[in-house]
Amino acid sequence: MAAYRDSGSRILGLGDLGVNGMPISIGKLSLYIAGAGIHPASTIPICLDFGTNNQEFLDDPFYLGLRQKRITGPEMTEFMDEFMHEMSVTFPKLLVQFEDFSTDHAFLYLERYRKKYPVFNDDIQGTGAVVLSGLINAARLSSAASGRHITDHRILFFGAGSAGVGVATQLMSFFTLNGLSRDEARERIWLIDSQGLVFDARGPMAEHKKFFSRKDYNGPPITAILDIIDYVKPTALLGLSTISNAFTPEVIRAMTVINSCPIIFPLSNPVRLSECSFQDAVKYTDGKVLFASGSPFPAMEYENKTLYPGQGNNMYIFPGLGFGAILSRANSVTDSMVEASSLGLAGSLTEEEHSMGLLYPKIERIREISAHIATQVIRAAQNEVKNLVLRFHNGPTKVVPGCRPFA
Repeated sequence: MAAYRDSGSRILGLGDLGVNGMPISIGKLSLYIAGAGIHPASTIPICLDFGTNNQEFLDDPFYLGLRQKRITGPEMTEFMDEFMHEMSVTFPKLLVQFEDFSTDHAFLYLERYRKKYPVFNDDIQGTGAVVLSGLINAARLSSAASGRHITDHRILFFGAGSAGVGVATQLMSFFTLNGLSRDEARERIWLIDSQGLVFDARGPMAEHKKFFSRKDYNGPPITAILDIIDYVKPTALLGLSTISNAFTPEVIRAMTVINSCPIIFPLSNPVRLSECSFQDAVKYTDGKVLFASGSPFPAMEYENKTLYPGQGNNMYIFPGLGFGAILSRANSVTDSMVEASSLGLAGSLTEEEHSMGLLYPKIERIREISAHIATQVIRAAQNEVKNLVLRFHNGPTKVVPGCRPFA
C-alpha cells in the first residue's frame, strides 16, 4: 500500500496552499497507478491540515481548511509522531511518500522517520535521484567530448533550499561511485543562495546548507552568478531556485566558454519559473548544451538536426522506487535503494534513445522503466538484508535497515 502525504505548506511554484494542496496528493498517487500499476484501492492520498499562512485563504469564506496560522515547533512534531505511529499500526505494510513541507520540516521529518518507517521525501530524494540519473548520462557525453576525467566535473547549484541541497546530497553518489571519498565528492559541489556563494566565512546560515558550505574560500561575498561561474568554473549548472530566466544569455555563454558541452539543468517548475528555456540554452551554446529541465519543453530543429530536451521528471523515479520498496517489504527506504533507483533509470535507455542524444528514456515506456527500477531497488533491499546477516555473525546485533518478513 502507498500513501502520499503533504502539508500544503511549500508546493513548488505555488506556495502555501493549505488543504487546497490535496489535489497534488491525489495526482501523485495517480502516477503510481499509471506508472507502476499499483491498484487504486491500495493508495491513500493525505493532506495534513496544520493551518495556513496564506491570508487570502484565511479570508476566503469558501476555504475548507482550518482558519488559523500554521502550527510549528514541538506541537507539530508531536502530531507528526502520533500520526506516523498510528498509520504504521493501522497499515503495517504502508509506504509513505511525503513532500511539499517547508525546507526545515522536510529535512527534520525525513531524518526523524526514515529509519523507523518505510518513508521517503520526493522533494529531497526523488528529485535528487532523477537528477543524478540525468547527470550520469550527461557527464559521460561531456567527458567524451572534452576528454575530461569523469571525476573532474564541478557542479554549481543555483538554489539552496530543500530540493537543491537534496539533489546535491544525492549527486555525491556520482563521484563516490567513481572512486572518490565522500569528502572529495563534497568538494566538487558549490551552492548559490539568495546571498550568493555559500561559504563558511560568510556568517550564520540555515542548518541544511552547512554541509556544502565552502571552507576553502575566505574572500568577500560573491553575489553575482557570472562572478561565481568565473570563480568555480563549473562543468554543470543546475537551477532549483524558481527564479524565471535566471540563466541569462550571458550566463549560458559563460558556461560555453569554459566547457565544450556545458551541462545546464534548469529544474524549477512550472515552465514560467524555469531558469531558462531549451531554445535559449541551444541558441547561446551553439547547439552544444546537454540539457534537462524540470518542466517539459518541445523538441527543436537546429542546423538540420532535431534536438530533444531532457526532462528530469520525478515520475521517472517514485513509482518504481515505491513499487520496489513495497514488493521487498523494506522496513525503511535506504540511501542505497534510492541510489539504485537512479542507476536503474540511467541504465534504462534503449539504443535508439542513445542515438537520439537523450538523457532520459521516453516517458511512454514508464511501466517498463518502473519495473526495471523496482527490480534494482529490490536487489538493493536484499543487499541490506545480507548486511544485517553479516552483522549478526560479526558482532553485537542492533536494528538496521532491511526487509520485513512476508505476513
